[in-house]
Amino acid sequence: MKLVQILSVLFLGTMMMACGNEGAKTNATKELDATAATAESAPTTKLASNRIEVIDFYGTHRCVTCKAIEKNTKYTVDTFFPKEQEEGKIIFKTVNVDKAENAKIAEEFQATGTALFLYVVKGDKKTKIDLTNNAFENGRDQAVFSDELKFFIDNELKSL
Repeated sequence: MKLVQILSVLFLGTMMMACGNEGAKTNATKELDATAATAESAPTTKLASNRIEVIDFYGTHRCVTCKAIEKNTKYTVDTFFPKEQEEGKIIFKTVNVDKAENAKIAEEFQATGTALFLYVVKGDKKTKIDLTNNAFENGRDQAVFSDELKFFIDNELKSL
């Protein structure tokens, strides 16, 4: 019985480390402009001065939930916000935190693994909204995940 408990603890610990994120917080930032960072999916449309950047951070080795978070984030942005993407009001990016060229943005967002942020730019004011917990709670349920992410994006769009 003790062997089962020990193996369970080891398994859970491994999963937490594989999907870990060192407590990135929601807060306003001073000078970071996430668009200046290197990312795998750079914006291909124009960039509005007031915009929402949906940033999916990830590590090279990802669990099923981590992969689902990226897939469902892209689905939500592409499905519900195509016009805003075309106008440059919403940008979707993926950032591999394990790549050296992404170290600065990963550090600024305190992303050490999978993390999901809305980076809201309103003129000179830049705010990070950490949706990582929400993403992990519903990452594998596309309908719930999309509804929640859409709610957060819609809420921020109202204030742009």
